[in-house]
Amino acid sequence: MNDSPAPQSTKSPSLDEPGGKLFVLLYDELRKLARAQVRRSSSPVSTTTLVHESYLRLSESGRLSIEDQRYFLAYASTVMRSIVVDFARENLAQKRGGGVAPVTLNTDIVNSTVASDVQVLEIHDALDELGALDQRLAKVVEMRYFGGLSDAEIADALQLTTRTVQRDWEKAKLFLGAALKASD
Repeated sequence: MNDSPAPQSTKSPSLDEPGGKLFVLLYDELRKLARAQVRRSSSPVSTTTLVHESYLRLSESGRLSIEDQRYFLAYASTVMRSIVVDFARENLAQKRGGGVAPVTLNTDIVNSTVASDVQVLEIHDALDELGALDQRLAKVVEMRYFGGLSDAEIADALQLTTRTVQRDWEKAKLFLGAALKASD
């Protein structure tokens, strides 16, 4: 695990606040998202650590008071992505690099394999490029790949049809595939 102390906040978040209550209500759902994240990365972060770190980051950002459950879960998947990427960066900084292997965005394969820290960072960078071109496509990838949400859940959260989410996923895979091949 990480030997460095966790960043200390001047104001301790409270579960009695409206956002804290939402966090408690959605704790099991957040653990499910975090578990999918942990399975997909080689990061030593645990499911509980990821959920609690997400809570701390959400509360520090002031975005925890969100009343809409769908938006909250979508935003939580963004925060979890950020945490996993931060852990991957920290690991690479300690290791000073490593071998680069091709990354696939086929979710069936991704769910059965573990991504290296380098792969997580490559996907993060490619996703940032995609976000600069089309924010909705980036959000779909983020929620599906990093959040582990289904097409129907993504459609509900983004208020789109399931078919639109599927088309966006296909477009995003093409873009990200090209971006990841270019980074090799």
